[in-house]
Amino acid sequence: METYLETERLALRRFTADDADLLIELDSDPAVMRYLTGGEATAPEAVRARHLPSIVDGYAKWGGELGLFAAYERDGGAFVGWFCLRPEPDGPREEAELGYRLRQPAWGRGYATEGSRGLLHKGFTALGLRMVWGETMTVNRGSRAVMEKVGMTLAGALPTPASMAAVEGAEHGGVRYEITRAQWLRRRQDPETALTS
Repeated sequence: METYLETERLALRRFTADDADLLIELDSDPAVMRYLTGGEATAPEAVRARHLPSIVDGYAKWGGELGLFAAYERDGGAFVGWFCLRPEPDGPREEAELGYRLRQPAWGRGYATEGSRGLLHKGFTALGLRMVWGETMTVNRGSRAVMEKVGMTLAGALPTPASMAAVEGAEHGGVRYEITRAQWLRRRQDPETALTS
């Protein structure tokens, strides 16, 4: 399978129709799903019938350049989760969402930050993106810290969707972070931030 992106420790590739079990296992961990569904697993039939086909179809829609990608450790090949860099279904192609969902054994190792940095670099240098955004729950400090580490800044508050009303911290709503290509370039040229970009 062709590699989409490599970082120091990670390799990202496109999902295939044979990867349902990876997504089912990831989404069955209550800790992984804590701030998404309140810990409830995604139904396996939903992964097979809707989620995975939608992921695979997205590659054709965006020429294989954007979408949701499986991430593996380069040393050993363990599946660590996924990253996404993709536009809204009907949004402009040059504005993409950054996202990540990692298995518990991959937590606390800097993988979310490393993969996100790699995707921002690819998006702003090779894919013609103008702006990248991400959203998470206000109380999800881990996810917010990743976005802040890669130079994204808080753009505003978001209401909690009705479907997530029972999720822990839902009363605090969500937050949106953004970074433009111009901001990313400035950050890379700034000696104070270049070492962490």
